[in-house]
Amino acid sequence: MKGIFIVLEGIDGCGKSTQIQHLSKWLPQSGLIPEGSKLITTREPGGTKLGNSIRELLLRNYNDNSPEPLTELLLYAADRAQHVSQVILPALNNGHWVISDRFSSSTMAYQGFGRDLNKRMIEKLEDIATKGITPNLTLLLDISVTESIKRRSNNSKDRMESEGKIFLERVSDGFKSIAKDKKWITVSSHEKEELVSKAIEKEIMNLLKKNNL
Repeated sequence: MKGIFIVLEGIDGCGKSTQIQHLSKWLPQSGLIPEGSKLITTREPGGTKLGNSIRELLLRNYNDNSPEPLTELLLYAADRAQHVSQVILPALNNGHWVISDRFSSSTMAYQGFGRDLNKRMIEKLEDIATKGITPNLTLLLDISVTESIKRRSNNSKDRMESEGKIFLERVSDGFKSIAKDKKWITVSSHEKEELVSKAIEKEIMNLLKKNNL
């Protein structure tokens, strides 16, 4: 891969969307992106036209027709396969920078730890869907479950957000376990928005310095 792939992970309400919006403004002005390269921001699920349809199936609150856990897992894998093939891989091969709101580890956290589906099966699906792509940098925006619920109290909840506190605690524990195993950078999202932004900027600069990029 010629480009740079950065992923922001974390439980709902951790501030990923806010920080990606900040990076979309800061990075093009930072001088870090080589001339001729673009910055592409994307998300999972829903980073492609097909993915948007899958996102609707996954996140809409149904009365009695919600996807079964295994169906849910396979839909996320399908979304990711399309996302990698159509968006992420072509961009990286052309030397562009890609920042994604979630990637494959969200599936492990939500469906593996949250739903208690077979983790080895999830890993196999990840290998297939990602085509072996791994991010250059993954940042876990860490907040407590209590803070997550508080931040989202006035917002309408999608199907995953409606699963409740116990489910979210399992997901949060999953993210922490994955972050430790994969040596992610963890940033406290309890801090003020500006401080979180500065911490993320620092880690991106550290990545480039460490890899002589």
